[in-house]
Amino acid sequence: MTAGVKIEKLCKSYQVAEKNLKVLDNLTAEFQEESITVILGRSGCGKTTLLRILGGLESYDSGTLDIPDHGKIGMVFQEPRLMPWLTVWKNIGFGLPKRRISEPDIQALIHTVGLQGFEKARPMQLSGGMQQRVSLARALAYNPELILMDEPFAALDYFTRTVMQEELIRIYSLQKKSIVFVTHSIDEALLIGQKILVLKQGSVEQEISLSGYAYPRDILSSDLIEIKKNIITTL
Repeated sequence: MTAGVKIEKLCKSYQVAEKNLKVLDNLTAEFQEESITVILGRSGCGKTTLLRILGGLESYDSGTLDIPDHGKIGMVFQEPRLMPWLTVWKNIGFGLPKRRISEPDIQALIHTVGLQGFEKARPMQLSGGMQQRVSLARALAYNPELILMDEPFAALDYFTRTVMQEELIRIYSLQKKSIVFVTHSIDEALLIGQKILVLKQGSVEQEISLSGYAYPRDILSSDLIEIKKNIITTL
């Protein structure tokens, strides 16, 4: 991908019980290349709808969406959505032509997400965190320029979620993928985001740059506490 993704005045509505429900309202945003952009907001603010539009899973009513040509997109959902009858190895390569990914490539991805020794395990034999590692490896196997992540750690316990946040930062540092990450957790946004887009009632209410804050971050530092207070006030 040679440039970032740009959105201008994006609008999206749904018909609900014969009423027109506006979900996105003239939303304008930019997602930089090789950066982690976090979409943060309360439930119902349009986060997932925006992500689905970016992934081509939803249409929009008006506005412009500029995604560079030939930019492949991978998605990681809140649920791992693995094939229960397939092993870790086969889930990672699922849907890809054999010529697209080799056995050494799959093994390298298994190493990247820390699942060595579980190549032959099936999803039911894995913890929730391990299943999400497989899901992330499957997205990486497609070699996308942009990865869309819809609250992928929300269903995990606190300790597993912390580990997965650290893993995501580690993988990003290795591969420098462009990532758009949806969450309703302010702490999570502060830990992983290089830019935070705070959504409110379908529009970007606040944009925060954290590119100057190195990983790993201490969310109890005075700077990040002040940023958190501002976000809470905005929401």
